[in-house]
Amino acid sequence: MRPPAEPSFETTLLVRDSCLCLHAQRAARALARRFDLALKPAGLTSGQFSLLMSLNRPQPAPLGGVAALLAMDRTTLTANLKPLERRNLLEVLIDPADRRARLLRLTPTGRTTLAAAVPIWRKLHAEIESDLADPDRLRTELNGLGRLAD
Repeated sequence: MRPPAEPSFETTLLVRDSCLCLHAQRAARALARRFDLALKPAGLTSGQFSLLMSLNRPQPAPLGGVAALLAMDRTTLTANLKPLERRNLLEVLIDPADRRARLLRLTPTGRTTLAAAVPIWRKLHAEIESDLADPDRLRTELNGLGRLAD
């Protein structure tokens, strides 16, 4: 069996110009950098803001549900929780219904931090949306792509 031929430069250009994955990754990194910079005064990154916002609910959230919402595996989520837990922004609780399971809850400090970050997020989010031709359609398309992981 012959090894496959090396990809041509034309293939490189095709991928550069048309690859949905490449374009989504580039856009995600650019957006994350903008939000990271904006949220810095609140002491959060864009990922930390999203994680804390996912915990902003009346009852503690199951770790697995938060991982699914954020499209993260449980190991990655656990690693991302540790610095926030050390900063007393959230707490990890044992689920009384299943002692093997973990629940996540914002602390009062976490709620205060999140409250300080929300106006920053609102302002930048509105600025970004105003530059888009159809933000609702983009959101719908991105949500559709996000379901590919399911």
